[in-house]
Amino acid sequence: MSLSIGILGLPNVGKSTIFNALTRAQNAEAANYPFCTIEPNKAVVPVPDERVDKLTEMVNPQKTVYATVDFVDIAGLVKGASRGEGLGNKFLANVREADALLHVVRCFEDSSVVHVDGSVDPRRDLDVIETELVLADFQTLETRIQRMEKQARADKKAAEALVHVKRLLDHLGEGNPAIRFSERDTDEIQAVLKEVPLLTDKKIIYCANVDEAGMAEDNAYITAVRDYAAAQGADMVKICAKMEEDLVGMDEAEAAEFLKEYGVTESGLDQIARTGYHTLGLISYLTAGPKEVRAWTIRRGWKAPQAAGVIHTDFERGFIRAQVIAYSDYVALGGENACREKGLMRTEGKEYVVRDGDIIEFLFNV
Repeated sequence: MSLSIGILGLPNVGKSTIFNALTRAQNAEAANYPFCTIEPNKAVVPVPDERVDKLTEMVNPQKTVYATVDFVDIAGLVKGASRGEGLGNKFLANVREADALLHVVRCFEDSSVVHVDGSVDPRRDLDVIETELVLADFQTLETRIQRMEKQARADKKAAEALVHVKRLLDHLGEGNPAIRFSERDTDEIQAVLKEVPLLTDKKIIYCANVDEAGMAEDNAYITAVRDYAAAQGADMVKICAKMEEDLVGMDEAEAAEFLKEYGVTESGLDQIARTGYHTLGLISYLTAGPKEVRAWTIRRGWKAPQAAGVIHTDFERGFIRAQVIAYSDYVALGGENACREKGLMRTEGKEYVVRDGDIIEFLFNV
């Protein structure tokens, strides 16, 4: 499995510039006017992982495979998008495909960069986008309820479910996202959300797009976004799109020195990948052998058979046991053989909950 992040926000706030820099692929036209992205741009990006780098150095495999993030750069939404204004519902549909959303908000002044609403106001911009997502969900759920009402006349179970779904509609009607609905985790609501994925049921990472000065110290705009994210219980990242552009083409040493000048320890891609994993409750386990070193993405809390299933469904179906070494032990002792000799390779069964950074070999029989 991979992490899919949709990048959205108002037009001209730096989404495509950030996309270009993050993906190191200059295939999203970045221009100083709204709607420069006419089709959503997509890219699969390897997730930087020092553990994979270290294992590759130690094992010298034929191939190294990192975990990946799928980025989707979605064209700018405007007020009225839920009614088809601007580029409208076409791009709201692209939002539905993402696991999480990176909501980019402009947090710097620059008279040479046009703002679609004429001024920089992060809180207003946040409200515009999130209101449009709520309105789109309201319309989607209204349509679903019309179908459910017909079913409810002849089906008692459908009638009971309808009561819960109407309460969700009321919740949306008050301007609240689906993810904060108190009954969200009930069977009735989960069944509807599975059939009709709602935009506001997705986790959001708020991204303050800042200038160079904003990287060193938060201005009032950045503070507004940080406070808003905290109030939503959401994660936030601070990125300078211009700085990320400058990183493109630098080697690792040059990039590290460049970031150090600004007091920054990790690139935008590192920040977003790390935050995305945290937001969605994801971790990676590792496999290491002469043919391949690889990071595998799973959900935190998965047991060994589920984790094996991301390699191949046969691994889960025929799971016997897992041979597990902690990453720190593997590196400290110099590899698998030394860990085995020291008794640091553990045999784990079906109930073992995989930990971030575990190095695992699965035994299975189908």
